[in-house]
Amino acid sequence: MKALVLKDYATGILTLETVDIPKIIQGHVLVKIATSGTNPIDYKIRTGQAPYAMPELPAIIGTDMAGTIVAVANDVENFAVGDDVYGLVGGVRGLAGTLAEYVLADVRLIALKPKNLSMREAAAIPLTFLTAWEGLIDRANLKPEHTVLVQGGAGGVGHMAVQIAVAHGAKVVAIASQAKKDIIESYGAAFSDYKTQSIDECVSEFTDGKGFDVIYNTNGGTQLEQVLEATVPYGHIVSSNAFTEINLAPSSLRNVTISGVFVLWPMLENDRRQHHGDILKIATQLAESNQLKPLIDPKEFSIHQVVEAHNYLADGKALGKVVIDITNI
Repeated sequence: MKALVLKDYATGILTLETVDIPKIIQGHVLVKIATSGTNPIDYKIRTGQAPYAMPELPAIIGTDMAGTIVAVANDVENFAVGDDVYGLVGGVRGLAGTLAEYVLADVRLIALKPKNLSMREAAAIPLTFLTAWEGLIDRANLKPEHTVLVQGGAGGVGHMAVQIAVAHGAKVVAIASQAKKDIIESYGAAFSDYKTQSIDECVSEFTDGKGFDVIYNTNGGTQLEQVLEATVPYGHIVSSNAFTEINLAPSSLRNVTISGVFVLWPMLENDRRQHHGDILKIATQLAESNQLKPLIDPKEFSIHQVVEAHNYLADGKALGKVVIDITNI
């Protein structure tokens, strides 16, 4: 098969090479990849900025994928040849990635692709949906009566968090730029412009000054600091980007729970992998009931343009997820 191979973190160069198709092993399926979803972690791995996840070189990177099963291990019962599937399956330490024609996927990490979504749309879902779900449902135990604030509500994880919270019946407010107001409101959330409305003003307008029950922070840093006093007492703040030092005193004085989400753990540690597959089954159900729609940047990239796609995403030019076409090699 053809695959993009990374040989040097210092240069970050990807070389298209011919390598062996993976041999089927127990508990796995071989998937012919149609599309590979791109996330910030992909270019961080490629350029040596993610020591906690980087594979030994040479390596095939790429995390998300959608494709069709072409071979099934004899112990696999829930999937068959010809099934269209998607998942967050590789590209990190110990697992070959999705910038290739085929990938050997652990069946615990995949689910059947939503029938009403294209391969391109499906590949945009796994990492971001899993990250959003783990934060809102697994950590914060989201309830229909909750008020939820999502920082970065039109971003990759953010737009998934908004839709999950709306689907659960919560009152949702999403912070974004004015240009993304229509996107936020199309998901059924209230919009807050980060340039013109402070967090205190947001709390006052949307919660009568009481604070949000749950806050999902996607950008970390100062944005995380800004919401430490924005929950109700005993509220919950979730962050998928809590990589900076902050003073937790403001939240501690309110008995606030702060949870971090590290979505790569099941792949890296071979722990709770089936939970990811189960979450993606829910994503499929939500998509097929028209409660989940991935936001995808209209710019298309082929497997020959992966570095360009990474730069496009890293430069903040993308509106929604960036997806790589693997079929035209």
